[in-house]
Amino acid sequence: MDLQQRLQMISELEQQAKITTDNQALGLLNAKIKIMKQQAFENLSAWDRVFLARHPNRSKFHDYLPLLFNDFIELHGDRCFGDDASMITGLAYFHDLPITIIAQAKGNDLSSNLKYNFGMNNPWGYRKAIRIAKQAEKFRRPIITFVDTPGAYPGKTAEENGQAMAIADCLATFSNLKVPVICVVLSEGGSGGALALSIADRIVMLENAIYSILSPEGFASILWKDESRYKEAAEAMKLTAYDLKELGIIDHIIKEPKGGVQQDLQSVVNMLDHYISQELNQLIKTRPTVLLNARYEKFRRIGTI
Repeated sequence: MDLQQRLQMISELEQQAKITTDNQALGLLNAKIKIMKQQAFENLSAWDRVFLARHPNRSKFHDYLPLLFNDFIELHGDRCFGDDASMITGLAYFHDLPITIIAQAKGNDLSSNLKYNFGMNNPWGYRKAIRIAKQAEKFRRPIITFVDTPGAYPGKTAEENGQAMAIADCLATFSNLKVPVICVVLSEGGSGGALALSIADRIVMLENAIYSILSPEGFASILWKDESRYKEAAEAMKLTAYDLKELGIIDHIIKEPKGGVQQDLQSVVNMLDHYISQELNQLIKTRPTVLLNARYEKFRRIGTI
């Protein structure tokens, strides 16, 4: 039984408890619900973490922004085609240190998700990210990126406007930036759309975030021609934070409360704040040539352990 099924069962028992008039039966129901809630988030499978990463109530970048940074000023447009609302870029202070923020945005309801295109960036979003990253390099500001996307937008207009080239340019640009870059994977990190913002000196993931070449459903459909094997695919893909830390792809995991980050966002922010502060203090003291060499070696090592 996966996490979604366990939570559905708990919900049904809670509904039953509301209409139960027998005190003895109610006591037994409440005791059962309490035990199930305690056990629900133990021994999570890869698919359970996919479920938590996609949970509609999961905290989005806009929830983190006022808790982590001060005096945010948003910057718009790629100076070529348009302004992609799903790619948030701007300037802010992090503990009095001027930094640049580049983040993928999702919404909390249908209208905001439509505004942010469900977190799927267009080519002009990636070109905006490149423009702002180069600006950060010019003024020697560290960059913090936030990844939260199922993948780059695959629509006709995106392809006509050079989606693949925009992502490739993003990869090339971030590979050669002479300023520190820290990447935070908040929820979904899917395909090249996530990789475009993930060429960084440090990559940190929230405990229930995922980071993969594509969705488990897509993986199962392509590899086995059977989308119904998505749970099996999630295990095979090694897409959880613990898998990726073991493989040496990410550098750190931020623990989450049971039930996901939305249960206690402030505690997660505190841990994230401490990690970013600690790593930035080290990275900003590193010479650009050393920084670039270390970043190059970091990615060259992937797949060799």
